Amino acid sequence: MQQKLSLKLLPSEAADESAVKKLIANNTGKKLHSVSGYHILKQSIDARAKTIWVNLTLNAFIDEPFHQREIQSFNFKDVSKAEKRVVIIGAGPAGLFAALLLIAQGVKPIILERGKDVRSRRRDLATLNKEGIINPESNYCFGEGGAGTYSDGKLYTRSNKRGDIDRILNLFVKFGADEKILYQSHPHIGTNKLPHIITAMRQQITDCGGEFLFEKKVVDFIVENDKIRSVKTADGNSFDADSFILATGHSARDIFELLHQKQILIEAKGFALGVRIEHPQQLIDSIQYHCPARGEYLAPASYSLVKQVNDRGVFSFCMCPGGIIAPAATSAGELVVNGWSPSKRNNPYANSGMVVQVELEDVMLKSKIKSQNDPLVMMRFQQMVEQQCFTAGGGKFVAPAQRMADFSKGITSSSLPECSYQPGLNPVSLKEVLPGFVYQALAKGFIEFGKKMPGYFTNDAVVVATESRTSSPVRIPRNYDTLAHPQIKNLYPCGEGAGYAGGIVSAAMDGERVASQLATILA
Repeated sequence: MQQKLSLKLLPSEAADESAVKKLIANNTGKKLHSVSGYHILKQSIDARAKTIWVNLTLNAFIDEPFHQREIQSFNFKDVSKAEKRVVIIGAGPAGLFAALLLIAQGVKPIILERGKDVRSRRRDLATLNKEGIINPESNYCFGEGGAGTYSDGKLYTRSNKRGDIDRILNLFVKFGADEKILYQSHPHIGTNKLPHIITAMRQQITDCGGEFLFEKKVVDFIVENDKIRSVKTADGNSFDADSFILATGHSARDIFELLHQKQILIEAKGFALGVRIEHPQQLIDSIQYHCPARGEYLAPASYSLVKQVNDRGVFSFCMCPGGIIAPAATSAGELVVNGWSPSKRNNPYANSGMVVQVELEDVMLKSKIKSQNDPLVMMRFQQMVEQQCFTAGGGKFVAPAQRMADFSKGITSSSLPECSYQPGLNPVSLKEVLPGFVYQALAKGFIEFGKKMPGYFTNDAVVVATESRTSSPVRIPRNYDTLAHPQIKNLYPCGEGAGYAGGIVSAAMDGERVASQLATILA
C-alpha cells in the first residue's frame, strides 16, 4: 500500500534515506524491510527555534514495490503545416510557455527575440562584467530566456489562482530541471543550469515545426482596422500572423514608446525601487540558524523582510543566498543591479533587493517629472534614477555604494567591504543619489530589520544602487474575457512587461493563460 505521512526530522536525518525509512516504519508500525521507498511531496525548513527541523510530507511505499516518481506527460503536436500562426514577441518565460501551449493546441508559434541565444549571450555578459561595455540587445534582460535565464531561476510564487503551478514545474523537469523543484517550499534551479533547460525548450519548439528567430527586434506595428496586420523588425523583415502575443518583459522601453507613438492604450503603473544589499553568507547563516556555522546538511540561509516605514512598505525582493550581484542595465549611461545564485548557492555572499513601493503620486509630488497624463511617466522616473546612479558610480557600470550602517547614518563610507559585483564599487553618499522618500524609508527600514534579525544591521554589509527593475512601470491593458488589448483585437499582452506577472512562474502561467485563450479563439 501507499501511505501519506508528515514527518519532522533533524537535517542530518532528512539527508539520510535509511533514517527516513526507519522513521516511516516507526510511524506506521511496520518492519523496516516493509518500507520499499518514498516520494517527497513537500519539504521545508523550520528554523524558528534553536533546534532546526526539516518538515517532510511523504508518500511511502509499504509492502509493495517502489515506483519512480511519474513526471507529467505532455502532448506536443507537429505544427509545421498548421494553418493558424501566432507571432510571439519575446522569448522570456511568458513567450516560451505560450509557444509550448500553442504547439500542444495545434497552433504554430513564431518567436521573435531581439537578443541572442543563451550561449552567445553569455559572451556579451562577460564583456559587460569585465569591460563595462553593454550590448543593448544582449544583456541580463534581453536574450533567449529573458531576464530569468541569468537571474537564477527562482520558482517560488504566491500566484496560485493564475494557473497550474505544478504543470509549470513539471515542464521545467521535462526539459532538465532537478525533480526537487516539485516539492521544495522555495524551488530554485540556478543560473548555471537554466541555459541548458531553455535550450531544450527551444529545441522542442523547433522540432515541432515552430520558428525561433534571434536578433529580430520589433520596431513597428502595422495596424489596419483595429488589428495588427504585421510587425516589422530592425533588419527590415516583416512578419504577419493571425494574432500577436506581446511578451517583451519589463525592460523593453522602446516597445512602450512604440505603443504610445501608435496611440495604442497603455497606463502608468507603480513599481518598487531601491538598492541591493550584500552580507557575508556566513553572517546570514548564523543569524537564521542560531549557530556559528551552518553545517553540511543545511542549505545557505535566506530571509524575507517587510516593514511599514513612514506609511510606506519597505521589503526584501529576490533574495539570493550564496549569490552574486550583477549589472542588469539595458542601455549605456544607466545603472541597474540584480542578483542571482548558482544551483549550489555556494558563493560567500548573500544578497537581496531591498526596495520601496513607488506610486504615481510620489513621482508627481516628489520629482522633477510632472507630466501626469503621460503613461510613460513612471518609466521616465525609473530611467532618471538609473542615470543618476550611473553618473555617481563614475562610468563603466561601476556602482555607487555605501556600508549599511553608514547609509542609515548619512555617512559616506571611507572604504567598502569585498563584494561580488564584478564591475566594481565607488563609495558614495546614496542619500544624494536616490529619491529622498526612497532613501528615508530604506534608512529607517534597515534599522528596523536589524531589530528583527539581530546582527543584520551592520557595516559589514554593503548597499549597492540601484535595484529598479522589480516590475514593469507600464501596464498594457487587456479585456477581462478575451485577454486581448481593448483597442487592438489580435494583440495579446502578457507577462511581466504587460504588468500581469512578477517572476518566472507567474510569467509562464500568464503566457499559458493567454495562449490557451487565443488557441480557443483561433479554433
